Amino acid sequence: MDCKTVKKTFRVVGVKGSGAFANFSTEIPKLAQQFLDRLDEIENHSGTEIALFEPKRDADHLEGYYYVGVIVNEPLKRVPVGMEYIETTQDYVTTRGKINNIGKLHNILLKWADDQGYKRDLESHIIETYHPMENGEEEVEIYLPIYI
Repeated sequence: MDCKTVKKTFRVVGVKGSGAFANFSTEIPKLAQQFLDRLDEIENHSGTEIALFEPKRDADHLEGYYYVGVIVNEPLKRVPVGMEYIETTQDYVTTRGKINNIGKLHNILLKWADDQGYKRDLESHIIETYHPMENGEEEVEIYLPIYI
């Protein structure tokens, strides 16, 4: 598994959702499907799906928010009704792998970041990008924000 650090800018148009962290795995795909039904309203999108998550700060932090959307190639002049434009530049630790291993990928990346001495930035979004593969499978790229 290849873990590394990057400084990256994401330009995203998406919709916001919120709920219990425990329900994110079912709520987020539902909202993503609703969002994708409106994809043709977004100019200059890359086709790459993305999700931004509020980090869970501790065991008592039970509810959070998230965005599901698509990466756009440049800032939009017109954002569709009910959607938001987000631009964020951050230092991250990142890795990529099959989406059915997403929990394991997060754990490996967290351990790697800790082993390297990086401190997590719990005020910035965790980001995942989704990449369909030719064989019908999907890969996810995970970006955990860190302080450099």
